[in-house]
Amino acid sequence: MAVKKHNPISPGRRHLVSNVHEAVTSKASNPEKSLTKGKTVTGGRNHSGKMTVRNIGGGHKRKYRVIDFKRDKEGVPGNVKSIEYDPNRSAYIALIFYVDGAKRYIIAPDKLKVGDKIVSGKDATPDIGNALYLSTIPLGSAIHAIEMAPGKGAQLARSAGTYGTLMGREGKYAIVKLPSGEVRRILLTCKATIGTTSNPDHGLQVLGKAGRNRWKGNRPRVRGVAMNPVDHPMGGGEGRASGGHPRSRTGVFAKGQKTRKLTKPSSRLIITKRKSKNKK
Repeated sequence: MAVKKHNPISPGRRHLVSNVHEAVTSKASNPEKSLTKGKTVTGGRNHSGKMTVRNIGGGHKRKYRVIDFKRDKEGVPGNVKSIEYDPNRSAYIALIFYVDGAKRYIIAPDKLKVGDKIVSGKDATPDIGNALYLSTIPLGSAIHAIEMAPGKGAQLARSAGTYGTLMGREGKYAIVKLPSGEVRRILLTCKATIGTTSNPDHGLQVLGKAGRNRWKGNRPRVRGVAMNPVDHPMGGGEGRASGGHPRSRTGVFAKGQKTRKLTKPSSRLIITKRKSKNKK
């Protein structure tokens, strides 16, 4: 049982569905000190104090855990010391002690346990938690923490319960199906980690009360139709007007309008676009 439904002893508990964090083996209040640093919050304000992003502010104080997205300690075996909760991301993180004395945090793959051995590099075996080049990963493997440019560090399939699939190779490119359904070419010299990311039940949680959203740093969001015409394109009108075609505060249509830059260089690497959520 990975999520728990609570007894309705209060209005906030009535619909609460929380994660029991069975895989976590270490307290979140006690991360590895050498791999943490302070995290400041902006409240959605820029350097001059002007609010540039709305609905952000407050929230619980957090420490940032420095994650090794590059996995550049090639050929050096590491031992999984603990699986930890990270308040800055949806997936769990794993604390790795390497044989040369180094310590690193990585995104924890699902089913990785304390005491397991991991390694990265071209000579690594395709076992869960090992980081390999796309040129050496077996076809059909589930992979996560995928690089988009060699040496830049993982950018794709990093959130809880996600993974890509290595579908084939074509010249100097690997063909990877991403969690969104997009199929794209990625250079064979990029790295990826074997397995799926941890905490796959993250999406089953129900916060239960507004206060829990405030702990996360999210402020209330006012509907556009409840505003005046000066504040939103959907505002105003007599009575409870529908507001017209759904659009953002800046006038961008919410349903159907394409916002991707047509001249984006990486578009030439896309074979199949991601699935549309608004199929007609």
